[in-house]
Amino acid sequence: MYVPPHFAETDVEKLYALIENVALGTLITNGRSGLDANHIPFELNRTQGEFGTLHCHVARNNSVWSDVTNGDEVLVVFKAADAYISPQWYPSKHEFHKQVPSWNYLVTHVYGRVTVHDDERYVRGNVARLTRKHEASQPVPWKMTDAPKEHIDIMLRAIVGIEVTITRILGKYKLSQNKEIRDMDGAGTALVTQGDDVVGNAMLEQARKAEEK
Repeated sequence: MYVPPHFAETDVEKLYALIENVALGTLITNGRSGLDANHIPFELNRTQGEFGTLHCHVARNNSVWSDVTNGDEVLVVFKAADAYISPQWYPSKHEFHKQVPSWNYLVTHVYGRVTVHDDERYVRGNVARLTRKHEASQPVPWKMTDAPKEHIDIMLRAIVGIEVTITRILGKYKLSQNKEIRDMDGAGTALVTQGDDVVGNAMLEQARKAEEK
């Protein structure tokens, strides 16, 4: 990924938070059948390994788990949000007319080594943890024990676990940091007004930080 210095996000804690908030990542592999991409909810363990570890599961019928070899390098992409940026939102455009449309976004790329876990204990633990996390906001959280044990056992046999030991994390927060503070603020305000809160608020935060320098 091309990351100009002014768009680089190097705060690992912020990148971990993005992964945890987004959860759904794009797993990109280059196995025996060539390039493949799968969209999978991941669980991040920040303290497992030097840079953390990602855990997930896929359908047994999905060939990705049998197409890779343990130790293969993989890439997982997490995108928090993106938004079109109109040059009309930049105050400087109305003075100098030297702005063009752009697109802003917040992404994290995770590089790592893959390990396949074709065992019931791993997938049961992964499903249980993902369920607890994503059901926590429900008035009555669903639990695995809400379904008959026999049914859960059948479902677990139909999936295979995948672990990604993280070797490198790369973050890119493209938020118009290469523009004037007033332009960053103007575009961020316009995004928030139209409901694109994630990118808009991130731009406003960057504008505030730039003002404090």
